[in-house]
Parts: sequence; C-alpha cells; structure tokens
Amino acid sequence: MWKKENEFPQQPEPVATPAPPRSSSSSNPVESRKEGATIGPSISIKGDLTGGEDLIIQGQVEGKIDLKQNNVTVGKSGRIKADIYGRLITIEGEVEGNLYGEEQILLRQSGSVRGNIVAPRVSLEDGSKFKGSIDMEPKSSDKLRPQSVTAESKHRSDVPQKGEMASEAAKGAAPFKTESSTSRT
Repeated sequence: MWKKENEFPQQPEPVATPAPPRSSSSSNPVESRKEGATIGPSISIKGDLTGGEDLIIQGQVEGKIDLKQNNVTVGKSGRIKADIYGRLITIEGEVEGNLYGEEQILLRQSGSVRGNIVAPRVSLEDGSKFKGSIDMEPKSSDKLRPQSVTAESKHRSDVPQKGEMASEAAKGAAPFKTESSTSRT
C-alpha cells in the first residue's frame, strides 16, 4: 500500500509541465510570444518603459515605450499616450503618439492610431483608424540622403548659403549645381 501512495505524487509532476500555457497561446496569436511581459488591463503606468523582452500592453501607459529590439503589442483594451519604439509593433487598442518600427508596424481592425508611423513595412487592416503620416523609407537611404538630389537641395543649390561663396572661391572650384531638367550640350 505504501508503494501505491508514493506512485501518485510522481504522476502530478508531468501534469505540472507548462501544457496549459501552450494551449492558450495557440488560441490567441497575440500571446504566442515565448518570453515577454504583460501589462494587465487594470495597470496604469506614467513614465518611460525600457527593457529587453517582448511586451503586451492591455492597460494604460503614458510616457515613452522604448523596446527597439523587441515586439510591442497594444491589446484591445490597451490605451497608450506615448511614442513607441519597437522591432515589430502591433496595435489592437488605442495609441496617441508616434510609432517607430525597426521591421514592421501592424494596425489591426480594432486598432486606432493618432500619430505618425515610421517603419519599412506598414500594414493597416480594413476598419482600423489612423490619423497621421506614414514614412516607409528604408534606413539605408537615410545615409544616402545627403548625397542624393532632393527637391529641397535643388532650391538651395541655386541660392548660395552664407559663407559658401567665399569657401568655393578660395578652392577655385565652381559652385556645386544639381542637374536640372535642361540638358547640357
């Protein structure tokens, strides 16, 4: 009889493995992160959030969220008044602030954003609400921007800036001019 009682405590140990979280994560893709923190619906935070893991926000945050190397998800009950920096940012709730995604920003059907979006890939689902601007220019072109010809530089090259004439004359070089629509012969 004593041996049977000793066998019963051994059986609950395999049952205590993390099987329940796996089943709940497959039903809700938002919570399928391996590692991460959750700010519950009853939590309200004022200040800056930083960290090294994925974050799911169901509560209220006011300030700045800086998780550039991690995923940030604002759940359906999430209410944010902050700029958000993350690798992959998913919005299902309400955000008032700018979004800066290293890889992608997803605005789900239930999501609402009032602010600017900057990311190489942006997806807005039907029914989502958005007011602001979207910048999808890749980061690599930011490095090339000073060398490339933009509309602003065309106008500036026609009118020498203060100190430009003297420095160009001293070099003995003609002022830099961008190619315009007229052809050279």
